[in-house]
Amino acid sequence: MLLIVLAYLGGALTILSPCILPVLPFVFSRADQPFARSGLPLLAGMAITFAAVATLAAVGGGWVTQANQYGRWLAVALLGIFGLTLLLPSFAERLMRPFVSAGNRLTEFAQADGQQVRASSSFLLGIATGLLWAPCAGPILGLVLTGAALRGASVGTTLLLVAYAAGAATSLAVALLIGGRVFAAMKRSLGAGEWIRRGIGAAMLLGVVAISLGLDTGVLARVSTVATGGIEQKLVDRLSGGTAQAKALNSDAAAPAQTTAATDAAAPAMMRAAASPDAPLSLPVEGELPSLSGAVQWLNSPPLTAQDLRGKVVLVDFWTYSCINCLRSLPYVKAWAQKYRDQGLVVIGVHAPEFAFERNVDNVKRATHDLGVDYPVAIDNNYAIWRAFGNQYWPAHYFIDAKGQVRFHHFGEGDYAHSEQVIQQLLAEAGHANAGAMVSDDTAAKGVQMAADNADMQSPETYVGYERAENFGGKGGESHDRVHTYAAPGQLALNEWGLAGAWKVGSEQASLAASTGTIVYRFHARDLHLVLGPGKDNKPVRFRVSIDGAAPGDAHGSDVEADGTGTVTEQRLYQLVRQSGDVKDHTFTIEFLDPGVEAYAFTFG
Repeated sequence: MLLIVLAYLGGALTILSPCILPVLPFVFSRADQPFARSGLPLLAGMAITFAAVATLAAVGGGWVTQANQYGRWLAVALLGIFGLTLLLPSFAERLMRPFVSAGNRLTEFAQADGQQVRASSSFLLGIATGLLWAPCAGPILGLVLTGAALRGASVGTTLLLVAYAAGAATSLAVALLIGGRVFAAMKRSLGAGEWIRRGIGAAMLLGVVAISLGLDTGVLARVSTVATGGIEQKLVDRLSGGTAQAKALNSDAAAPAQTTAATDAAAPAMMRAAASPDAPLSLPVEGELPSLSGAVQWLNSPPLTAQDLRGKVVLVDFWTYSCINCLRSLPYVKAWAQKYRDQGLVVIGVHAPEFAFERNVDNVKRATHDLGVDYPVAIDNNYAIWRAFGNQYWPAHYFIDAKGQVRFHHFGEGDYAHSEQVIQQLLAEAGHANAGAMVSDDTAAKGVQMAADNADMQSPETYVGYERAENFGGKGGESHDRVHTYAAPGQLALNEWGLAGAWKVGSEQASLAASTGTIVYRFHARDLHLVLGPGKDNKPVRFRVSIDGAAPGDAHGSDVEADGTGTVTEQRLYQLVRQSGDVKDHTFTIEFLDPGVEAYAFTFG
């Protein structure tokens, strides 16, 4: 709603654009004519043409981005060109000359035809005005069009364009009613307005540079995640109203991402209740299946809609590929998808990123392939599906019956037998009663996907980036967004950690700025994982792990050799420690032997 209001105001202020001045005298000349025959057709022609030109730009940019992720660069280039048009009026004049010429020709024709003041001539004048108005648009429209190119055209984009056109039409209507006095005032304010436009153009070009350097991705990755718990989410929820199902779920959910099995204790009683295998579960209707539109791309399937899924039992799994809790629940989801596929179960993975690198479609494609995910995956980079469900968790499972009704939900890991019983009951309701033996109890998970040892895990998920970092043990804390040389503490308390060497700590990750560097952590858990990635050059980074100063030996994780050596080759979660026997406090050390590595978050199991 706030964006719609801003778009409307941006459209209204467009009348201050210098390049709109040539057509305004013709508009003002009709100020004394009947509004129904002159003003109204003019405004209609202007709004229709303006919206058509803007919509073509938005849809075209969306098609480019959908066809190839490198279309993002085309969208950035378009934003850069738009900034230059604001900064350099002569460049804007040359670039927009075809639009201006077409508009002027129509204006001349309309003026000649307008001797009789017919509605048709006013409509033609409106079309001419729309052609002139579109290239003269302000920065808000530029941001709307660029957003459409980056994210794909949508109903939201259309509403913003309509609001912008309505604002422009409003200012034009005021001009019609007041007449030449507005024109004179515009001339007096033209000098200041031009400098304001140039300043906005320079700011937009700085934004293009920031986007090109990837400085925006960290912010973009966090703006829509529930981990921030920000005002934006509350505003969207309040203004959108949400589905009945989303409202019900939001009353249950108050915790952020990457939940553990402990989440179950905070879930509704109906989720935690143990049901007899032979007794039917109580599965009340929680709402209709929300829209699945808004994904930037689908993997393993064409885009699916709620209508496509009628008659099917659906399991929607919200996940992200570096989330340890998602990875540990994945073997069960895959087993359900395979076993019940022929009986009418459709599993849909909704990949909603937590970190910026999880927005990269190629990364998600590689992860789904490596993890053996062959069911449909919607890449929800803009959290459109996340918001439609009112979701609050990774992982989160929503169970939908054959009528398209949400009947059950489960947040976090665990309770797999209960979830599978829900699937079997919904399939039975749909006429597929021969479910067979349950698969949950004999699903053998290995590596990072093995269930956590929650009974003896005393270390929490720990972020390295300064925005969510806790228990940092270095002297003076972390320096923000600049290279700083750290010294690791000599003694660490339990769950305290530190850096050694030259690191640049950003909001969501720390990047090694020297040839070598170290991270240390005092932990108590069977498993230790660390989300890592190579630097911007994507060159592999060698590392060496030690536990209490010695090579891990039999306690090495699946991404480490017994001597502690390993290599960071891609952006993902790495298992570095997997112990057997009694769990005790240990000091973990990872030394990186090459520069550029990026460290995001520790997780434990």
